[in-house]
Amino acid sequence: MSLQTIIGLLNKQKIVEDMLHNQPMRRHDLVETVVQRQHQVELQAILERLPAAEIGKTLELLSIEDAQRLWSHVTPEREEDLLWEISDARREALVGTRQPQISTGQINVCEVVNGRMRIVEISCRRDLETLKPVWIDLLQASKSERSGIGRFYGLELPDPDELTDLEASARFYVEESDEIHLHSNFLLDHDRESRSVPVAFILHENILFTVRNEELPVFRLQRLRARNQLSAFSDCKDLLLELYDTDIEYSADALEDSYAALRQVGQTVLRENITDTDATRILTEITTEEDRNGLIRSNMLDTQRAVSFLMRGHFLSPAQISKVNQILRDIESLNSHTAFLFEKINFLMDATVGFINVNQNKRVSQLTVLGVVFMPLNIIAGMGGMSEFSMMTAGIPWPVAYGALCVGMACIGWITYLILKLLESRRSRHAAAQRPGL
Repeated sequence: MSLQTIIGLLNKQKIVEDMLHNQPMRRHDLVETVVQRQHQVELQAILERLPAAEIGKTLELLSIEDAQRLWSHVTPEREEDLLWEISDARREALVGTRQPQISTGQINVCEVVNGRMRIVEISCRRDLETLKPVWIDLLQASKSERSGIGRFYGLELPDPDELTDLEASARFYVEESDEIHLHSNFLLDHDRESRSVPVAFILHENILFTVRNEELPVFRLQRLRARNQLSAFSDCKDLLLELYDTDIEYSADALEDSYAALRQVGQTVLRENITDTDATRILTEITTEEDRNGLIRSNMLDTQRAVSFLMRGHFLSPAQISKVNQILRDIESLNSHTAFLFEKINFLMDATVGFINVNQNKRVSQLTVLGVVFMPLNIIAGMGGMSEFSMMTAGIPWPVAYGALCVGMACIGWITYLILKLLESRRSRHAAAQRPGL
């Protein structure tokens, strides 16, 4: 429907222009400008509603003349996306030798040169023609950039953010063209804030494609190792397993940080006096560590499913299977460590809640003491307000009578308080005497 609308507008524009050029009329230039502006507004309104992929298909289907007319209405902000969507022949017809540039994302290509991994950051599609990559990493690439690079290598690159709602059983599969797809979550632990970042892996013709929308420490560390160490990768599957192994190392470091944080929390919890403000802060820290520990455990389970899929599918060599077994053993050890941390978190949570209850009991005990102290005073005060008290103090001036009543009430209250303190002191000494070793 959009293609037919665009073709109709372009034809209408040509007919009107031919009529204006062939018929003499006054103010010819003004009329031509008004008509062209009207057509331009209509075409731009349609182009703004269409995605870049559909506009690219339209440019491919139109004749060269119509495609050039339509390209003249494209805004400069969308030109780069459209250049990724059209073929080289149509691009040369529209913009000559201009190459589609990487405008929104960062695309790194890794190739093996003289036994070392060389990482090249590409800026346009032409850079891909001279490289023999084993790993292509797309970071925050636009849909058009993913589509253009995918067409260059003959596959379709997905958006990892659109894969988060997939069930676990649908994250690992093989396409009819023998492409291996794995969609895994990687840990991002930054400034005590932890979350999972989805990453799409595609193995195609001995090239590993990774598509992600956020920078991850695991990938940054892998690039650093590739620059400084001799290459130990025989193919892209070795690189994939190395990324999973590096993720496990990063998760182990995060678990050590979590344990250190919980140790500090434990030292605070085991103090004799904890205020409600301290308890609130402690509960916040415990909740943060529990969330990070849960993310690590979930990501380890996701990694375990991914490497198990590779091993079950007979995609790996014997040496790679040995690497997978090592990864699975590391995951098993981390899972037992996360279980230990969960137990420690539960202990600290129970201890903190217990201290909160102790503080509440102290406040209730204080209120109880006040209630016991003022109970006899309330009785005496009630008697003092009765008419019989006035009869009993007849002949005594009321200031003296009521003053003596107030003094008596204060003495009774003080004596009651001393009795309660004495009973409490005896109970404390008795409890201390019952403790072992005392």
